[in-house]
Amino acid sequence: MQLQLPWFKPAAWGVVVGAVATMIIGFSWLGWTLGSTAERMASERTTTAVVIALTPSCVTGFMQQPGAAAKLAEFQKIESWKQREFIEAGGWATPRGDKQANSGLATACAEELAKTKT
Repeated sequence: MQLQLPWFKPAAWGVVVGAVATMIIGFSWLGWTLGSTAERMASERTTTAVVIALTPSCVTGFMQQPGAAAKLAEFQKIESWKQREFIEAGGWATPRGDKQANSGLATACAEELAKTKT
């Protein structure tokens, strides 16, 4: 005994095409993301927030050291692409409890210090 369902094949294709269209529209226009993409975006935002929050502390630490004016003059004589290394070496871009300097924080701190007048 065979069942005759003439509507089944078009209905199955409709489901397949509808599912594909829903995914294309969802990911391209509605902002859907994969879990890995969401995790990467959250990590980038967290890193950015930490840099923004700690940059004033880095600049303040640099400016409150003994002989800050001389150090600032020395810092500003350095080529711009080496200023981050200068901040990292001085320890101003190393957050409390960390053993290594945060390179993003060092870059932001160097940019702020470069704006400072001697």
